[in-house]
This record gives sequence, structure tokens and C-alpha cells, in this order.
Amino acid sequence: YICDFLSREASEAIYPEGTSFQIAKIEMVSNTGTYMDCPFHRYEDGEDLSELSLFNLVDIPAICVKAVDALHIDVAYFEGLDVKDKAVLVYTGWDAHFNTKEYFINHPCLTESAAIYLKENGAKLVGIDSYNIDDTSTKYRPVHSILLRHNILIVEHMTGLRQLPNEGFSFTAVPPKIKGVGSFPVRAYAQIGT
Repeated sequence: YICDFLSREASEAIYPEGTSFQIAKIEMVSNTGTYMDCPFHRYEDGEDLSELSLFNLVDIPAICVKAVDALHIDVAYFEGLDVKDKAVLVYTGWDAHFNTKEYFINHPCLTESAAIYLKENGAKLVGIDSYNIDDTSTKYRPVHSILLRHNILIVEHMTGLRQLPNEGFSFTAVPPKIKGVGSFPVRAYAQIGT
């Protein structure tokens, strides 16, 4: 929900003639749009948004793993790839279903074995262009649990990954520094040729 906290019209009564300002008020769930999960999202003792280092958020060397038409993306998609200290973005093509009922049903997700592989091989961040990085047909969230316990950030609901090469780019996703919050929308983007 977005509305005016102070509208331009109301501000005209406060400021000199010809001067107006607009200040917005936002009420929202923090898991909205393209958002980042940090360890506090899953673990009470994990780092919250205020504790994240820009080193782990800005210009991260990245790779894009193509997993179109896969429902459960397992370790085979990542084996042999250099994921150490990288943002690993998983392109499934599921963003084509955004804003439809299908988006939330049988969406592509990573398997527990994939999460273990990414953790053991030093990934810094994992992103996906679907509803959730975990299988939401059950209540278990092994991918979130494994990655976030090891300070590997997660970005969900991404779009436009089909435009990315397999490698040779960097990734940036920066949430605001907010104490006691584990997820928040980010402006996520790639820079090709870095």
C-alpha cells in the first residue's frame, strides 16, 4: 500500500509559494517484488539487513545457470562450475508466468543437494527467477536453511535473466540497512563485461 504521507497540495500550506514536496508512506510485506533474504530471515541469530557488508552485495562476480524446463534443479546443474565467491543466478524462464495463478504452482526450485553443493563450493549469493528457491509443496525449506545458515544470501522473484551470458558479468542487489529485518526488496541488476 503506497499513499501520500504529505501530498504536494498539503505541502503548499507549509512552504513558500511555488514550493511543494511529496513524501510517500509505504505499508508492505518485506517479501515483495524482487527481494533478498539474509540469514536473519531464517535464523534469529543470523545477520539482519543492517549487518550485511556491501562487499557481499555490490559488483559480485556472477554466473548464470540455464535450467529452463527443469522443476527440481539438482546438483547436476552446478557440478563443474566455478561458484566460489560468486553470485549464482538460476535462469528458469519462470518469470514469464509472473502475475498469473501459474506463477505460484509447481514453480522451479533448487534441491537440497544443490544447496549443499553451492555451500560446499563457496557461493556468495544464489538467485532465481521463480516464486521461491525452495519447493513450496511441502513446509520444509532445506535450501533456505542450508544457504542462510552459511551466510549465503538469496534473491527471489528475479526477472530478465534470459538476457545474461553464462559468465563475464557482475551482480548487484542492495537492500536498505534495517535492524531486525531478514528480507527486503532490492534493485537487482547485472553489469556485463566486468
